[in-house]
Amino acid sequence: MTQIEMKDSSTERTQRIYARVAGFLFLWLIITGLTGLLTSSHIVGSGTFAETAKRVLASEHLYRLALCFELIETLSAALLAFALYETLKPVDKLLAQFAMYCRLGESFIGGASMIFSFFQLGLYSSQSIGALGTDQSRALVGATHIADSASVNVCAIFFSIGSILFFYLFFKSWYIPEILSAFGVFASVVVTVICFAGLIFPEYAATLQYGWAPMAIAEVTTGFWLMFGAKIPARSDQQSVRPAVIRA
Repeated sequence: MTQIEMKDSSTERTQRIYARVAGFLFLWLIITGLTGLLTSSHIVGSGTFAETAKRVLASEHLYRLALCFELIETLSAALLAFALYETLKPVDKLLAQFAMYCRLGESFIGGASMIFSFFQLGLYSSQSIGALGTDQSRALVGATHIADSASVNVCAIFFSIGSILFFYLFFKSWYIPEILSAFGVFASVVVTVICFAGLIFPEYAATLQYGWAPMAIAEVTTGFWLMFGAKIPARSDQQSVRPAVIRA
């Protein structure tokens, strides 16, 4: 085997590893994010500020654990960005870099937004309510909720732009089915639109959340495909032959 062939073989193996890692992380982010979000939403529930504060304090450690799951999700997004970059940089290195930077922006902004969530938790405590009064604590929780919602939308815009680029590179590469890549681009554009709409029309935030459904389908399908069916060609063959199925 020549030195060039050995290098190409090594590149293929590296891409396969990163593709599988990226596939796992697609699913891992969804699991950790939904676990944290559903748990914290269940604890907060609905009702008056006093009722919410009582429920949060009664399950404070579970609520903190739920927030940590959300923090793990946003930290894992940075790992996913790097894994996708390593998988797709042979297709277009500069575009893959820009996509990675967007997804890293998602991770950094998402991590910063978690500060608002932990700050809200502190406002529900009896010490804060006693020091500030119920009305002031309720007003601060409302203000931090607005800031948190805005940061989530901004974070998701960075996510969606990076996602558009990564799915476009998948479309060019044939690593996953072209129809799945095209659907991923479509779903990412939908997320971009609903996030800007959420910033402009916050009163429709609950309805706009349904726009995430195509993205969930695209990411779950892509995650499984990258782990078990992705096609990674040799770098030198990428322009001339259709790739072969990954072998263990």
